[in-house]
Amino acid sequence: MWRKRPSLAFLVLLVAAVAPACGSSVVPSRANAASRNAVGAPGARVAKVGLVYDVGGRGDASYNDSAAAGLERAQAEFGVVTHSLTPNQGGEDRAELLRLLSEQRYQLVFAVGFLFADAVEKVAKEFPDTTYAIIDAVVDAPNVVSLTFAPEQGSFVVGAAAALKSQTGRVGFLGGVETGQIRSFEAGFAAGARYVDPRIRVEVKYISQPPDFTGFADPARGKEVGLALYEQGADVVYHASGSSGQGLFEAAREVSARGAKVWVIGVDADQYQVVDAAVRPFILTSMLKRVDLAVYETVKAFVGSSLHGGRVSFDLRSGGIGYATSGGSIDDIKDQLESLKAKIADGEITVPSTP
Repeated sequence: MWRKRPSLAFLVLLVAAVAPACGSSVVPSRANAASRNAVGAPGARVAKVGLVYDVGGRGDASYNDSAAAGLERAQAEFGVVTHSLTPNQGGEDRAELLRLLSEQRYQLVFAVGFLFADAVEKVAKEFPDTTYAIIDAVVDAPNVVSLTFAPEQGSFVVGAAAALKSQTGRVGFLGGVETGQIRSFEAGFAAGARYVDPRIRVEVKYISQPPDFTGFADPARGKEVGLALYEQGADVVYHASGSSGQGLFEAAREVSARGAKVWVIGVDADQYQVVDAAVRPFILTSMLKRVDLAVYETVKAFVGSSLHGGRVSFDLRSGGIGYATSGGSIDDIKDQLESLKAKIADGEITVPSTP
């Protein structure tokens, strides 16, 4: 649907589209196979793939950067033309950015984050010939692929790691914004810690409350709230707070410099590999939520004309969820963590998704 008076942002995108763009694979389990419809067969044309990040965009060393890594891998391997955009700080322009990419004939458009659900539902109706892929939400439309995860499973494993490593009997959880999605991280983490030590104290703090979603992109507040958790006695803190977690890393370094060492558990990506070297010694592990894998596999299916609308699930069994071992800080407890991972994957342990 062309608008009568294109915006400046649209004209910039139009010009950019004329120039050349760009910038162990695990097959995920699939749900609702019988109800899916084939979508997004690009034929012999070069596929054009667009992506709209969550608020904050690139540089969060977490969710958005993981999505970018998957897109870059797909571009390198399949030769797709790519273009990515970032919403404004409040995210009010999510639908507009999805629409811009659709008008520009990007055949597959990713929406990175559950906050895109309403925008994807609306724009997908306007552009029935465009395929959309939304991460962390389910949108019931024939041209939408819903990429969902089980973060509570990986959070359970790193919660167990926190309890095994804690010297104070207190661990902490730092959430960016208190939504149902982030509370599933909290629930899994607390359950894993208590599975190891039923008496352990789990301190929980959130940076902001809906409709204020700035808690995902506020490192200064992340440091402030992180310091408060350490001051309450937590010596291992797990965060699910986007780029705000960078402040937590600084808090851990500052507290450790004053006394006993404290730890951080990262999220989404292997954060030991992407953060500043000065804070790496304080990263115990990271809960891996393979957004990169979800993006890559979706593009792979799209260019192979095998992508289907519906829900695709990523969990411990599929390899879409896991934990990192970089730095060697959990080498002494890895066997115990692997045992828990296997029990979850086999269904012997059922992990709660609500606190």
